[in-house]
Amino acid sequence: MGQPKSAVIRSDLDIVIARTMARDMARALGFSAIDQARIATAVSELARNIYLYAGTGTVTVREVEKLGRKGIEIVCEDQGPGIPDIDLVMQDGYTTSRGMGMGLPGARRLMDDFSIQSQVGVGTKIVLRKWRS
Repeated sequence: MGQPKSAVIRSDLDIVIARTMARDMARALGFSAIDQARIATAVSELARNIYLYAGTGTVTVREVEKLGRKGIEIVCEDQGPGIPDIDLVMQDGYTTSRGMGMGLPGARRLMDDFSIQSQVGVGTKIVLRKWRS
């Protein structure tokens, strides 16, 4: 398995870098063009959230394997303000009006596995996985 790749998110340009990094790894792992686009879109959404709400954070992508299936794992972490009500932000249609995308529910729908941990005043960690068909 290859080495993980990370991008530090501090600007709009870093969002593009993270998105491209994830798409390139998905392509290298043999994901379809449609799944590459899904992965890139989810990463773009989460990297934008890091930039908007925390100011800085990291996006790390790596190859994973489970029961003989290959996949990609994306970890988005920040030390921002945290999310006071995860259930609320995971509802479809919820918006802070600062975002422009589909939010966390949309990113969750694009991926196979999605977990979120957040603590107010400490930060947020989201782990996404997509498995190759």
